[in-house]
Amino acid sequence: MTDRSLRTLSLPPAGLAPNRRLLLSAGLGLAAAAMLRPARAAGSIRIGYQKYGSLVLLKGRGTLEKALQPLGTTVAWSEFPSGPPLLEALNAGAIDFGSAGEAPPIFAQAASPELRYVATEPPAPRGEAILVPKDSPIRSVAELRGKTIALNKGSNVHYLLVRALEQAGVPYDVVKLAFLAPADANAAFVRGSVDAWVIWDPFQAAAERATGARVLIDGQGVDGRGVNGQALAPNRQFYLSRRGFTDASPEIVSAVLKAIGEVDAWAEGHAEAVAAELAPSVGIPAPVLSVALGRLSYGVAPLDATAIADQQKVADAFHGLGLLPKPIRVADAVWTPPGPTNDTKSEKRTENR
Repeated sequence: MTDRSLRTLSLPPAGLAPNRRLLLSAGLGLAAAAMLRPARAAGSIRIGYQKYGSLVLLKGRGTLEKALQPLGTTVAWSEFPSGPPLLEALNAGAIDFGSAGEAPPIFAQAASPELRYVATEPPAPRGEAILVPKDSPIRSVAELRGKTIALNKGSNVHYLLVRALEQAGVPYDVVKLAFLAPADANAAFVRGSVDAWVIWDPFQAAAERATGARVLIDGQGVDGRGVNGQALAPNRQFYLSRRGFTDASPEIVSAVLKAIGEVDAWAEGHAEAVAAELAPSVGIPAPVLSVALGRLSYGVAPLDATAIADQQKVADAFHGLGLLPKPIRVADAVWTPPGPTNDTKSEKRTENR
């Protein structure tokens, strides 16, 4: 495809922004590594998780393993640094289930018809933002023209940047992009190698606390007004699987979603306990995590028409910029769980809270 976006920055000497060849090599390496992993054992589910969110809570509490015992199913957990490599592993058949933000599933669906959206969390637009240093002269998105912006390529914040630039009338190809993982982006931001950083919680909250970083704009839009009463970027979290797994094991998928709903219900009323539980694995102090958790939304549910329409806007935006090799129809990848039958007790199905 022709990528009309790329004024991608290379940052010597630390090499923080890999060039296109290195990006391609890294992607192929991840895919190859994923395909070399052992195949799923019968009666098991392999779950990919990130360090923050409901899945890591579910893993830590051990409740999913107990919930799946009546189904004769065990759980294997694999940690990923962000959504794009997690969904690459999902497409490669290395895991069966995982979660990611808005943008990664778009690219994953374009790469494979096997992707399935199985549920979503409510929007959390304040949980992602474009940050600038506290003493930066930049006061609006319009002033990012010609500036260097760090972000994780293909992640949820990639869409926030696209929408923010669009709203401000700044062409996507007049900013310089430094595609960096959060740790490298943080280092570049602190040392002043980039002018702005597009990042999600809890890294957003950590940067605000540690450096005094200023929020230029978040997913709510300018001054929290949004666009026509809607968030600039909803920032939903999606739960995803593969068609082969949802077709073969719908009762396991439903049981996992029910367990996520239960841990969500607990987490919503116990923010301090959640922060204390997550702090060791995330490596961010509990008080900072509490700030991030205050911007989170809870309540796993099937994708409704609004969620599908919002996600289609993400797909269309990336395709319009030449970042997606072909148009996709999000509705084609949405899983519908089968209804109860005489042989399957309804209580084994997800409550889809």
